[in-house]
Amino acid sequence: MSSLDIAAGSSVHRDQTVEVVLLLAFAGGYLDAYTWMIHGVMANAQTANLVLLWVHGIVGEWEEALHFLAPILAFAVGIVIAAWLRRVTGERTPAISTLIEIVLLVAIGILHNRLPDLAGTLGISLVAAMQPAVFTKVEGVACSTVMITGNMRQAIEALFAATFGGPQLGTLRRSGILTALCIAFGLGVAVGAFATKNIPDLALGIPVIALLIVLLRCEAPRQEEPR
Repeated sequence: MSSLDIAAGSSVHRDQTVEVVLLLAFAGGYLDAYTWMIHGVMANAQTANLVLLWVHGIVGEWEEALHFLAPILAFAVGIVIAAWLRRVTGERTPAISTLIEIVLLVAIGILHNRLPDLAGTLGISLVAAMQPAVFTKVEGVACSTVMITGNMRQAIEALFAATFGGPQLGTLRRSGILTALCIAFGLGVAVGAFATKNIPDLALGIPVIALLIVLLRCEAPRQEEPR
C-alpha cells in the first residue's frame, strides 16, 4: 500500500493537503514569471539561473553572468532560514514560514519602486527558497511546488504503473495530483505573466492572496476523515 493510499484513509497534515500544495504551486509559477519579466532571472528555477550564469560567463560576459549569481545566493540564504525555522518552530514551521513569505512579499512590493534590483532579485529569491524547503510533500508523497520536472516524472511513472500493473486507485490518485500540480504551476506562470505586464505595481498582491489562504489552511483545526 502506497503512502497516498494511507493518506486517503486517514488524517493528512494540514501543510500536505492537495488544496494547500496546489495554491503553493500556483504561487511558485507566478513568482517565476514575475521575476523573469521584471528582472530577467528566475525566482525558483535556480537550474536556469546557473545555466545562464555559465553561458554568459564562458564567453566573458561577466556583468550579465553576475546578474544570475545574486538570486542563487539569495535562494541559498532562504534555505538556511527555512532550516533554522524547522529547528526552532517544529510543527508550526509551515504556518510561520508562510507568514514570513507574506510579510516579505508585501515589503518587496512597497520597496520595488525605490530599490528594484535589491527587492526583486534578492528579496523574491529569498522568499521563494523558503517554500520548497518547508512544503515538500502532498499527502505524504514527495513533490515540488516550485518546478514541474520531478512532478511530471512521478505522474507519468504512476500512470504507467497503474496502466500496466493493474488498476490501483492510489497510484492513479497520485498521478492525478502530481499532474494537477504541474497544471497549477503553469496556470501561475500564465496569470503571473499577464498581471506583471498589465498591473506591474499590483502584481505581487495575487501571490500574497494565495499565500494568505495557505496560512489560513495551515492554521485551521485538523479534521479527521469520517470512518
